[in-house]
Parts: sequence; structure tokens; C-alpha cells
Amino acid sequence: MRVHRRAQALVGSGREIGLQVAAYLDGQLIVNVVAGVADESTGAPVTPETTFFSPATGKGLASTAVHVLAEQGRLDYDLRVADVWPEYARHGKQDTTLRHVLLHAAGVPALPSYSTAEDFLDWNLMCRTIASSTPLWQPGARHGVHEWTYGWLLGEVVRRIVGRPLAWVVAEHIARPLNADRELFLGVPPDQLNRVARLKDRNWTAALDLFSANLENFDKVAPPAVRPDAALGNRRDILRAEIPAVATVSARGMARMYSALMDKVDGVRLISPDRLKLISTVHTEGPDWTIGGDLPKTLGYVAKGSGRIGWGGNGGGLAGFYPELGLAVAATKNYLGVSDQDPMEDCATMIHDAVAGDG
Repeated sequence: MRVHRRAQALVGSGREIGLQVAAYLDGQLIVNVVAGVADESTGAPVTPETTFFSPATGKGLASTAVHVLAEQGRLDYDLRVADVWPEYARHGKQDTTLRHVLLHAAGVPALPSYSTAEDFLDWNLMCRTIASSTPLWQPGARHGVHEWTYGWLLGEVVRRIVGRPLAWVVAEHIARPLNADRELFLGVPPDQLNRVARLKDRNWTAALDLFSANLENFDKVAPPAVRPDAALGNRRDILRAEIPAVATVSARGMARMYSALMDKVDGVRLISPDRLKLISTVHTEGPDWTIGGDLPKTLGYVAKGSGRIGWGGNGGGLAGFYPELGLAVAATKNYLGVSDQDPMEDCATMIHDAVAGDG
């Protein structure tokens, strides 16, 4: 298959170190490609079960957990955050809803400039920081990627309602039913850490520096000490921590999850067709405050021009679904970088075009 040849060529040329590409069509696995090594220092090969720290795709896992709880009737998108998290009402945030959060429209994307990775290990500290913040815009007035705060916003609402961490919801209501409990993590269990791929910087750090220099709001959202780079993603304490804006996943696990939003996967479907339609519909207008350009949002995901709903893209992995095709795709890699032609997007396009009859 073309994707397999492409993956082998990427590794053979030195363009990539290790990668995974997976796809499901109508609930059935149709692509499950791996290539290269997960860790250059040990030579451990990438397998379908290898997990990768994936800041680009993690938000989709957190969003899906919220939709599963909504499907179960345990929460509602128009729930006011402050109704379950009273401290959040400070500084005019009392009318912020879960819908605002899912659309990255809550107005609290920024972190203190002095934030550190060690701060991220303290759940209560991060929730206090967000609750005490003043919104940068009236909730719902605009949207901008809440790069890190998104995870704690969703996670604390869920914790207050369910009495359990968001990581537990992912494990019990997504990963285990889908037989992906070794492939989908919001916080890696200690006994699974040795299976996580080792990240390496290609030119991603340089790209983050460019974002900092050219995007007015980038450093407000991702202060220098907590940029989503290879150094952060290789820290075992960060991998173990529940930081729901990021996740540690396999491509197969993510494709399986997105497929189960649209159809039954081995008898498991996560949400109803009506909810699928709701979460696949774009609800935002205008430029994204964080990146400065267009980034249309659905409830919990980003809508790509190709018709893919999900998260990720240039720099690392990607994952999402094409509702009109019943197709879910995901890709992971451990050599972080940007280029004019993103190889992971190339692989996703190959699969999409083959299914759509365009390639």
C-alpha cells in the first residue's frame, strides 16, 4: 500500500525516526502501518501499541471524554462552569459555560509568564490559577486556542461532577471498552512508561521561537518554560501527570476512538448519530485569537479544510475523522518538526483520497 511505502521511505531517508499511521473505515481497521524505532538509544522498534506524547492530538481525547459523559446524561454543554466549580465565577466568569470551553471561547487561554513544568504537576495549583484569572474577552465573544488551560478547565468540571479525574473517564469509558487501554492515556501509568517513544527535536524548537517572535499572543498561551516541545514530552514526571490538554497515545488507539464516534467498533459506539452531527458542526467565526488566522472550531475539535474533524498537524501527530466518509485517521511520530509538506498530512491525504475515490 502507498502509505506503507511512504512510511518506510520517510524512515529510510532519515526524514523520520519512528512513526505510526492508522485508519478505520465504517468501524473496521483498514490501515495499521508502523516504521522505524521508538527510541534511538535502545533501538526498540515502533509497534502498533507504542505510545507517543502527543500535544497536537491530546485535546481530542479530553473532548471525547466530555461527549461520552454528555451521552450518558451526566453533564450538559450549557452547564455553567461556576455551578459546579464556584471559585471559577471570579472576575466576571460566572456565565461561562462548558460550551464556551469546548469552543475555546472561555477567554482564559493565558498562563502566568513564570509558569513552569513543575507547576503542571500540581492539579490544584493550576485550577486555582485559572479560577483566579480575569478573562481576556467576554466568554463567547471570540475564540482562541486554550493551549494548556483547556485540559484543566474540562478536567475540573468533570472531577466536580463525576468525582473522578478525567483520566479515569478516558480509561473506563473510552479506552477499556475499545480494548485500547494500553494505547490511550491522560497520564501514563508507571508500568507503561517504558513503552513510550522517545521524542527528538528536528526543527520544532526553532519553529516555536518563530511563533513567539511573530504571533502576538503566543507567549501568553505557551510561556517559554512550558512550550510543548520534545524536552517537555520526554520528562517522565510530565508523562505520568494528568495534563488533559495533551495525551500519550498510539495512532491506532486514536483512530479507533474517532471511528467509534461514527460507528460501532467491535460492538462499541461512543455517541449517538445526533450527537455526532452536533459535535461535527462548526460553531465559531472570525480569526483565532491565539494563532491570528482562521481555525474553525466544532465542539471540542478543529475543522480542517479537507473535511477532517480533530486535532493535530504540522509539527507532530494528527488525528481526526471525516464524518461524510465514515473514515477516521491518525498518525504519530517522534521526530518533531515542521516543513512545507507535512509527511503525516501526506499520509492522511493518501488514505482520504483512496477512500473518497480521488486517488
